[in-house]
Amino acid sequence: MTSSFLHISAIVVLAFASSALAEQTGPARRVLVADSSTKLLAIVGADGKAEWEIPVTAIHDAQLLANGNLLLQQGWTKVQEVTPERKVVWEYDAAKANPGQRVEVHAFQRLDDGLTMIAESGPARIIEVAQDGTVKHEMKLKVLSPSAHSDTRLVRKLANGHYLVAHEHDGCVREYEMSGKVVWEFEVPMFGKEKKGGHGPEAFGNSVFSATRLANGNTLIGAGNGHSVLEVSPAKEIVWKIEQNDLPGITLAWVTRVVRLENGNTLIGNCHATEANPQIIEVTPEKKVVWTWKDFTRFGNSVTVVQLLGDKK
Repeated sequence: MTSSFLHISAIVVLAFASSALAEQTGPARRVLVADSSTKLLAIVGADGKAEWEIPVTAIHDAQLLANGNLLLQQGWTKVQEVTPERKVVWEYDAAKANPGQRVEVHAFQRLDDGLTMIAESGPARIIEVAQDGTVKHEMKLKVLSPSAHSDTRLVRKLANGHYLVAHEHDGCVREYEMSGKVVWEFEVPMFGKEKKGGHGPEAFGNSVFSATRLANGNTLIGAGNGHSVLEVSPAKEIVWKIEQNDLPGITLAWVTRVVRLENGNTLIGNCHATEANPQIIEVTPEKKVVWTWKDFTRFGNSVTVVQLLGDKK
């Protein structure tokens, strides 16, 4: 096979991928999506076409900023702010900040004061970093089963100044004061089941991926390989949940991002569930599926970043 033929084939494949449309059921949505298996982060319009994209490597977090830039990661150690023209205008390298120590970053957040919160697994700390790279605040995390790959998954700073941390390896969600004091924690239950290895629907565990604090004071949890969504009260009671096979025709696998939308519905990221299932799902409080999103041309079985966006201005 000639090199010219291979070059032409690659062009055809890329052209097909860029023109492919995401499959949606229900009202069309504009989304920010990333997948570390296909190494792509993209904004996909309501019409299913890619509006913007950038190659990535390992990725568990990303946000579209108010200034139009993207806060993203390249691999497990670099956090970058990138313009729409893909110019890197800010970067933090956790490997350089922790020489000689294994470190991975799985969560970060641009704060209202301009600092960037970064959670470092391995060093087991949360830091807030200024634009010039100065660490303005550092807080150590409580970690019972240390793992540089999975001390943390999603972490967010709350309106009260606390940090809400999904500790994947510990199977626990903890809320910290800025001093490092744990003021609330919830151990994700196994519901009487045994752990099973793997990442797909056949696996099982309590490797929690995400937690968000709701306006009613409850905490919404994406239970990772627990294949479920849990809403937990401050008293640690499960007041609402979706389990692996609760949604007709859909199997949940590694549940990643879960978000309570303004309309009261819940957005669910469904990772490692194979092409038979959508990668993003919206359900009502009554567990009725009102929207699904699937794109196994540009993305694959490792969609970990999911964010609904407003209409393009």
